[in-house]
Amino acid sequence: MKATIKTQGQQFAVSEGDILIVNRYPNSEAGSSVQINEVLSVGEGESFRVGAPLLNGASVTATILENKRSKKIVVFKKKKRKGMERKQGHRQDLSVIKIQSINA
Repeated sequence: MKATIKTQGQQFAVSEGDILIVNRYPNSEAGSSVQINEVLSVGEGESFRVGAPLLNGASVTATILENKRSKKIVVFKKKKRKGMERKQGHRQDLSVIKIQSINA
């Protein structure tokens, strides 16, 4: 079964067993379970249902495999002939999750 979910400000099309990298869930540890209640659509073929905007009673259960940080990106700003240069780095906190079940 397939579903479209909204989590951490992003939308994903998922099926059971998929592994996703999303923004980190606050106060969570590796091995814990997460219930995602923002399901936009679920099913395939004849049993496909779409919410307006969310489906009532539908949920997706996922397990957090690990919490990690992404690669560092460098934000460099410069204004020519002004002598202004600013360099800043950023690493995003991420969670790797595995979809366990889809409840329609």
